[in-house]
Amino acid sequence: MKISIIVEGKTEKAFIPYLRNFLKNRLTGDNPKLDVFPYDGRIPKEDKLRRVVENLLGGRKPADHVIALTDVYTGTTPPDFTNAQDAKTKMRQWVGNEPRFHPHAAQYDFEAWLLPYWPTIQKLAKHNRAAPGGNPETVNHHNPPAHRIRDIFEIGKCRDRYVKPRDAARILRENDLSTAINQCTELKSFINTILTICGGTVIR
Repeated sequence: MKISIIVEGKTEKAFIPYLRNFLKNRLTGDNPKLDVFPYDGRIPKEDKLRRVVENLLGGRKPADHVIALTDVYTGTTPPDFTNAQDAKTKMRQWVGNEPRFHPHAAQYDFEAWLLPYWPTIQKLAKHNRAAPGGNPETVNHHNPPAHRIRDIFEIGKCRDRYVKPRDAARILRENDLSTAINQCTELKSFINTILTICGGTVIR
């Protein structure tokens, strides 16, 4: 099984080794081959996304399935998407009736899936700023999760600014992915798509 995953950048790519390790414990037999295609800051839109998906499904070494993972918060004005469901609906419309394409979105950005590990973030940043309250995927208020993590690094004593791919890997390395899956509905949906494609048991 070969699954191509279209992502926005290096941060999401850093997530893939931890995703692979998680899947090993959930699937019997051979794990899927996950091929990651990062773009610079945002995945393609409209006809370009359709062409990318068609090329991945019909190339010389075609994928069996394609997953697109976008952030809801893309930094554009006006915003591309109002919420995760809107992002998934638009990507589906852009690609068309292709059952091997699976759109997903992080609400509001990938770092929402790191917020459940705030104690690790505090340790790396060397600061005790309190975690944002509520469900990690509802944290925004014009201050998305990535900015929250950046800010604690800036005020902390670690002397390093937040570097997305490096620090995402450091955060995930020390933690169980199940913690974020249990708190983040969109992450669970993304994981369950892969489990379903591969004949595994979905997470309830």
